[in-house]
Amino acid sequence: MKKLIILALSFVLVCSLFLSATAFATADEIVVGIVNNPPSESGYRDANVKDFERVFSAENKYSAKTFYSIKNDEQLNAAQQFITDGVDYLLISAAETTGWDSVLKNAQEAGVKVFLFDRMIDIDESMFEAAVVSDMAKEGQLAVEWLLAQNLDTYKIIHIQGAMLSDAQIGRSGAVNEQVAAGKFELVVQQTATWDEAKAKEIVESVINSKQEFNVIYAENDGMARGAVAALDEAGITHGKNGDVVIMGFDCNTWALEEVLAGNWNYDGQCSPFQADVISEMIQSLEKGETLPTKIVISEERGFDAATITREDIDKYGL
Repeated sequence: MKKLIILALSFVLVCSLFLSATAFATADEIVVGIVNNPPSESGYRDANVKDFERVFSAENKYSAKTFYSIKNDEQLNAAQQFITDGVDYLLISAAETTGWDSVLKNAQEAGVKVFLFDRMIDIDESMFEAAVVSDMAKEGQLAVEWLLAQNLDTYKIIHIQGAMLSDAQIGRSGAVNEQVAAGKFELVVQQTATWDEAKAKEIVESVINSKQEFNVIYAENDGMARGAVAALDEAGITHGKNGDVVIMGFDCNTWALEEVLAGNWNYDGQCSPFQADVISEMIQSLEKGETLPTKIVISEERGFDAATITREDIDKYGL
């Protein structure tokens, strides 16, 4: 009987030591809450999500909690829940630029460090540790500068916008709106398709059916540009390098750059989805007690047009 008791006590001790070791290993992980748009949003977003999954993994000693939505209120609720759960870091790609003041203040009070990625938020810089983002306004400016350089006789534009009030939509729309205000561009239609390919196709079909003249389609992501082109093809309207309609997209999916190389599209603006490694390096610096050297990191980006794009460009920059 004594032997059985001793064996039982030994078993309990071993289990206790095992559980303690496990708890120590878990405690050694950095807990991050990631609020992002869903991978189904676009090819860009799918690449962005996969990049964060690769970096913020158990293999790299992270415990990642994730939430995906294109609705700002749902993102806000998820972010608040992550703060309540006690994550160490909160990483946000916001659906909209506004509405985040209260949540980020709560994060600050709870000692949760905030990083922005992909998109900026309209918030004081003191509310986040750093932002690793694209300059959406510059993306729009580069695209519009390229379009103006084509010296078209007229600019009658179908402008297909992304999700309204997102940083990407605001930036990419801004440059177009400036030229409309200056009298250089004429908007045939300006309407959101919320990044959706099928909705973009419907918008262009509606314009075609109305018999309105247009010679440029400026779509704020590749998927919407593809939907727009599908409507042109069904109507027998030529497009691209030697066609009647200029086609412009954003994000540089590999298949989209192939369309530019083939001359079916005229321009595609780059938007880099790869921010996770940079944020992880910053987190590791903070964990060591170091001060971050910079507050805002802007991804270097460019535009590609049918006249100059190369196979090497696609291999290097395609998503």
